[in-house]
Amino acid sequence: MNVGSGLQRARSFMILATMLYRASHLVIGLFAVVQHRPGLPVAWLVLLAAVGCSVWVWGGALARGVFSGWAVWADVVVSGCVLPFVALEWGGPLVPAADGWVMLLGTSAASAAAVAFGRIALAGAVVVLTATHVAVCRTVGASAVALDGHLISLASSAIMAWVFWWYLNRQGRLLDAASARALAAEAQKARYAERIDHYRALHDTVLATLTAIAGGVDANSPQVRERCGREAAYLRRLIQRTADEEYRPELGAALERAVRSAESLGLRVITQYHNLPEAPAEVAAAVADAVTEALNNVRIHAGTGRAYLTATGVGDRLVVTVVDRGRGFVPDRVTRGLGLRRSVHARLAEVGGRAVVDSRPGEGAVVELRWPE
Repeated sequence: MNVGSGLQRARSFMILATMLYRASHLVIGLFAVVQHRPGLPVAWLVLLAAVGCSVWVWGGALARGVFSGWAVWADVVVSGCVLPFVALEWGGPLVPAADGWVMLLGTSAASAAAVAFGRIALAGAVVVLTATHVAVCRTVGASAVALDGHLISLASSAIMAWVFWWYLNRQGRLLDAASARALAAEAQKARYAERIDHYRALHDTVLATLTAIAGGVDANSPQVRERCGREAAYLRRLIQRTADEEYRPELGAALERAVRSAESLGLRVITQYHNLPEAPAEVAAAVADAVTEALNNVRIHAGTGRAYLTATGVGDRLVVTVVDRGRGFVPDRVTRGLGLRRSVHARLAEVGGRAVVDSRPGEGAVVELRWPE
C-alpha cells in the first residue's frame, strides 16, 4: 500500500481519533486521582499502567501507520479488564466520581478494536469487555442505571468507531481507485502522444525517403545513402525503448532533436534512453542544448565519427553522458569562454544542474550532465 493512498490516510485518521478518545479518558483519570485519591499509591500505579499501555499501542500504530492486532488485544485485556479489578481489589470500592474513569478505558479499547479487528474478533473483544463491566458493577453494587450506562457507552463506542472506519475505508478505496484510473488515463494519453510523435517523425523521415526512391531518386547516391543511415539509426532508437517505459515528451523529444541535428552533420550517435524523469521545459531545453554542443565538439575536435549518448533517470534525477573514443584533451587547458564552458557548463548551471568533463589525451572524452546538481 502506498503511504499517501486514500486508504492509508483513512487509517491514520482513525488511529488519531481513537488516540484522542483514549487521551480524554486519561485526563479524566488524572483529575480523579489528584482530587479524590492523591495519597493512594495504587491509584497512581493504575493511572501509570494505563498511560504506558496507551503509549505502547497508539505510539506503535502512529509509527507503523496501522494498529497491531496483538497490541490492541493486550490493551483490551490490560486496560479494559485487568486494571478495573486491580483498582477494585487494592484501591477500595469504586466510587463513580473517583475511580469510575477506569471503566472508561474499556470504551476506548473497544474503539481501537473496531479499527484493528474484523467483525468476529471485534465481537469477541466487546463480549470480554461487557463481561468485565458487568462483573465490576455487580461487585460494587452499582445500580442498574449505572450498569446500563456503562454498557451503552461501551457498545456505542465500538459501533461508532466501526461505522466511521467502514465509511472512511470505503471512501479511501474509492479515492484510490479513482486515482488509479486517472493515472491509467494519463499513461494511455502519453502513449497515444508518443505514437503520434513517432508517426509524424516516420512520415517526415523514412516514409519521405522511400517515397523519393520510389519516385526515381538514385538510391546509391552518397546523399541518399547517408540519409538512409541516419534514419536507420533513428529506427533503432525507437526499437530500443522498452514497451513499459514511461514516455517523457519534453525531455525525450529535446534529446532526439539534438541527436538528429548531430547526425545531419555526419556524426553517428548511438543512444540509449532509460526511465527518463519528468523535467520542466527549460531544463529539457538546457540539457538538449548542452548535448548539442557536446556532440558538436566530438564532431569537430575528437577526430572520430561516432559518439555514444546515454540518458538515464534515477528517481527524479537525470544523468546524461556523451562519450567519444577520439583523441581526447586536457580539460583544464580549454580556453575559458569557448563552447564547452559557455554552452555546456553555463547552461546546466542556469537550471540548477552540473556538467562534469573527464578526458585525457588519446583516451577520448566523457561529458556528464546531471540535473538537479
